[in-house]
Amino acid sequence: MKSFVVDTHAHVFTEEMIAQFQKNAPSLNVSLTDIDADGGVLRIAGIVQKPFPRSAWDLDRRIKELDAWGVDFQIVANVPHTFLYESEAALTNELAIMQNDAIAAFAAANPKRFGGLATLPMQAPKLAAAELRRAMKEKGLKGFHLGSNIGGKNLDEPDLDEVWEVANELKAFVLVHPHKIAAGNRLESYYLKNLIGNPLETTIAGASLVFGGVVERFPNISFCLVHGGGFVPYQLGRFRHGWDVRNEPRLRMRGTPEESLSKLYYDTITHNDEALDYLVKTAGADRVLYGSDYPFDMADDEGPARVKKLKAPEAALTDILSGNAKRLLNI
Repeated sequence: MKSFVVDTHAHVFTEEMIAQFQKNAPSLNVSLTDIDADGGVLRIAGIVQKPFPRSAWDLDRRIKELDAWGVDFQIVANVPHTFLYESEAALTNELAIMQNDAIAAFAAANPKRFGGLATLPMQAPKLAAAELRRAMKEKGLKGFHLGSNIGGKNLDEPDLDEVWEVANELKAFVLVHPHKIAAGNRLESYYLKNLIGNPLETTIAGASLVFGGVVERFPNISFCLVHGGGFVPYQLGRFRHGWDVRNEPRLRMRGTPEESLSKLYYDTITHNDEALDYLVKTAGADRVLYGSDYPFDMADDEGPARVKKLKAPEAALTDILSGNAKRLLNI
């Protein structure tokens, strides 16, 4: 029998959203050019995304590709280029509201295929908290998509507690995604900014949430680290050893690293069968969710098939492919 599959890590940037950016934020110089059958070139605030896949904005193509992959339901979020945490807060808030409304409408028009996550003006926690409440309570979004740092600051900054308090109240699902990577100048060659930089950023974000006590203090938030958690699941022993022998890791945590790490979730994007098997065995099948990074070229080409190859009980595979997502996102 075919397994029901939920993709928890996907992005969308519709033509309507692009047009709204061009109209309301001309200073960001948003453009989509060189369009052909497969996609185009997206430029936004000095960032160039090439290629930018057509399925990022073409709904018919997206549905055909999801059908081919065997994905039944997809959670969509903004593209990371539009976090805009470095921009003026009022503008980021305006564009976040617009994107959230567009994502909610996208999901509402296809409720059996799509759900959505919000984006927030995290550089202004009061505005972010208010928009999170609106997006979830009024627009039906399932949680929010969070960049791995806020203008170069980590996710344990005390002023972010205002956002965490609302997220905790609403039992939000938070998809933590890399952007504005550390060590940028050293990673310019060989696409290392993605190959190493993205998992590095996710690791810094996850460690900050754990050692900063955020996971401990806000237990109702479901933090999901993308790209298989970066390096987090593979350095658990190092985290614990540091906590045992140094004072610094203990500054803001009451419990052990394992207690907070055990509350994190991870997507399946490892690009390797053995790595995914290790992740599932280490974190537990109840902590891993199928994710694709659709529609970008760094998505896992095997799709749900990689999960189905795992040597795990059928119930565990069902949890990873859909059960955990249904539980956390109220699908």
